[in-house]
Amino acid sequence: MRIGVLCSGGDSPGMNAAIRGAVLRGVDVHGFEMIGFIDGWRGFHDGEFIELDRPTVRGLSPLGGVFIGTSRVPPWQAPVTPEALDALRAKMADYGLDGLMLIGGNGTQTVSSILWDAGVNVVGLPKTIDNDLAGTDYTFGFDTAVSIASEAIDRLRTTGDSHRRCMVLEVMGRDAGWIALHAGMAGGAQAMLLPEFPESLDQVCAWVANVRDRGRSALIVVAEGFKLEGSEDAVTREGLDGFGRPRLGGVADMLAPLIEERTGIETRSTVLGHVQRGGSPTAFDRVLATRSGIAAADAVLAGDWGKMAGLRGDRIELVPFSEAVGKLKTVPDARYAEVRLNFG
Repeated sequence: MRIGVLCSGGDSPGMNAAIRGAVLRGVDVHGFEMIGFIDGWRGFHDGEFIELDRPTVRGLSPLGGVFIGTSRVPPWQAPVTPEALDALRAKMADYGLDGLMLIGGNGTQTVSSILWDAGVNVVGLPKTIDNDLAGTDYTFGFDTAVSIASEAIDRLRTTGDSHRRCMVLEVMGRDAGWIALHAGMAGGAQAMLLPEFPESLDQVCAWVANVRDRGRSALIVVAEGFKLEGSEDAVTREGLDGFGRPRLGGVADMLAPLIEERTGIETRSTVLGHVQRGGSPTAFDRVLATRSGIAAADAVLAGDWGKMAGLRGDRIELVPFSEAVGKLKTVPDARYAEVRLNFG
């Protein structure tokens, strides 16, 4: 059995641990041959790959990033055609591959589903710091991003308190507010502004003023995709991302002067950005990623293709792609309602 491993989309802490888990189980236990494509689909197209074995993955678990690289190069030019799928299958035959392990988020697992429907053997490993992929309770990378954001909250709170300032921290997440919600709860933020739940500027300023009136300095966590009530579009930067979507970012820079103008409270913004993706993964993400890689290798041995290694409770379960793609896992109303009562 010869298996190709490929990472796609943005990097996420734990990807190295996932590859290590898959290789140690697949090569050492099951006797597979495994190769890793350099920089995702670019390496697949260009014939650039490395052999994966125990020495290759030695010591990878604590390392951030992804040692074989990742990219947003697509597997084909949209829209997908029968000819494009035929070309991909022919390329796999050239590599002598019996199947693929695809490590990625929503876009990657959507590709996995398309390939499986087209008869290509594929198993998915779900990663994304955004935690917005259905079919799994948590994706690896999310816990690390939350931990980094929580530390940033702790640091911003001390400087904010020293100057009696309101601090506004912007975190990633695109259209899902999971990072903002969890980091805000962990750091004791006075409000968390999520893409799923628009709030008015008047309401945000009322929360900030209430914190001041209690003798405290407010700290607001805002997800990059948050929209003020009445606004149709999120705040974006120039250009498009690798998937052709508007580049989100800058909502904290937009909110801070508005809060200061309305409340008279000196307000500063911080955009955490790609710091959330970098550095060593947390222990939780290392374990989750390793277990996902092991489950993927076991699925290949059993011929249990067309599924993704998702976390359900404390178990890794193989989830059909149909349950994971085509829908965004957003913060439920009840989760937001339970914390909103404590804002301000």
